[in-house]
Amino acid sequence: MPPTLASLVQHSALKLTVRAGQDRLDTPVRWAHASELADPVPYMEGGELLLVTATNLDAEDPEAMRGYVRRLAGAGVVGLGFAVGVTYDAIPDALLDAAREADLPLLEVPRRTPFLAISKAVSAAIAAEQYRAVTAGFEAQRELTRAALAEGPDAVVARLAAHVDGWAALYDASGAVVSAAPEWAARRAARLTPDVERLRERAAPASAVVGGTDDRVELQSLGTGRRVRGALAVGTGAPLGTAERYAVHSAIALLTLTTERSRSLQAAEQRLGAAVLRMLLAGQPDQARAVAGDLYGGLLDAPFRMLAAEPAGGERETGAEPPLRALADFLEAAAARSGEPVLTVPEGDDRLLVLAGDGGAVTAACERYAESEAEEAGLVVGLSAPTGPIAAATAYKQAEQALSVARRRGKALVEHEDLAAGSVLPLLADDAVRAFADGLLRALREHDATGRGDLVASLRAWLSRHGQWDAAAADLGVHRHTLRYRMRRVEEILGRSLDDPDARMELWLALKATGDKP
Repeated sequence: MPPTLASLVQHSALKLTVRAGQDRLDTPVRWAHASELADPVPYMEGGELLLVTATNLDAEDPEAMRGYVRRLAGAGVVGLGFAVGVTYDAIPDALLDAAREADLPLLEVPRRTPFLAISKAVSAAIAAEQYRAVTAGFEAQRELTRAALAEGPDAVVARLAAHVDGWAALYDASGAVVSAAPEWAARRAARLTPDVERLRERAAPASAVVGGTDDRVELQSLGTGRRVRGALAVGTGAPLGTAERYAVHSAIALLTLTTERSRSLQAAEQRLGAAVLRMLLAGQPDQARAVAGDLYGGLLDAPFRMLAAEPAGGERETGAEPPLRALADFLEAAAARSGEPVLTVPEGDDRLLVLAGDGGAVTAACERYAESEAEEAGLVVGLSAPTGPIAAATAYKQAEQALSVARRRGKALVEHEDLAAGSVLPLLADDAVRAFADGLLRALREHDATGRGDLVASLRAWLSRHGQWDAAAADLGVHRHTLRYRMRRVEEILGRSLDDPDARMELWLALKATGDKP
């Protein structure tokens, strides 16, 4: 504990007597300072015990003393030590009344106690407290290091919470809580996810203080580079002391080392994953399984999905985290929390390929990411149908097809299964398709614009009735001979036979793509 007015009063060599402010003696003392200025406030920083002999004070003037004491209290002076037997034989009543009125501790200093002795006592107590704090900090550092080496990050978080007499939580790169101590702190830490996400947007190292006076939380980023690899939250009921600060800094260093070591291992795993993926796409599932080993073998033993993601085309803010890297971190964090294997293979800054178990936590996380963050991050994602190692090349094509459709539709995520189960018509909403359709039907529209017939409407009615003349003529309200004449004009104008099924298919799709109605 730092020195307090109470500890100075209890110092047997100082012989101090409390004359006012008895209920405020637990206040810490930052320094003891002697000043005979009538107004020493400009030279105070707060937390001082001011020592005076009242050489330049009219200590018997009640009004002057009230103003003097009020100024000292307003400047944060924690106590006033008055030497008796120098200028005054006893503390003047005016000063005594003013101190009691302001509830400012007033200590009587006997003549035989020099101010230097009080300053030395305060200095020695501060030095002793600093030594205790440093010693406790080094001990915390040793304990946290042993915990990190023997048990890992969870043990570091638990030891840190005990050292700060509060709680601690560790977040991964996606902002999810991966460890918390005590157990009840996990829920409290989860509520800070938005604050952690804001911290991730800043270049590392970064820190922030959130919460109120009863639950003060410090957030610290983890990582040696500019990218935030994770975050540490430390919750306490008051600002951290020196010993607690040492413990927090030690935990940050240890967790950062653990994180960076994990990133190195992850990079090696990623290179292995890239080799596995190349073998799968080359139609070598047996070789891929042999290389995958225990690391990715479980992923190849059950149906998996192929995911392909690319930037949507918008420019990324300078210094911002690459969106594909952020997606990979998000999916890898979901895999780590669920214990599932996942294979992520970045292809530069332009594409990310992912192999994940069908129906697992990673594919669910991908869908959540698409709903909440992919659009804002400027990503489009294509997801294949469930498949196995033998059909990996097919899954890759499906993911690419879904990705292409996602880009054309302006959607964050498209699943290939949705394309197969849905209608082909939404695929016609493409500029190139519409341009072809407009060109194919232009001559018919120009003919109709002259008022010489309704060839476009007649063509739609005839195609919708599968070439049945009577039914199509009835729909149009004309004689079937009239419809036959119009269809011959269509063939003449387009230079194509309506007996050709390819011609009929293209004309029908052109009508659908342009939205022409009868």
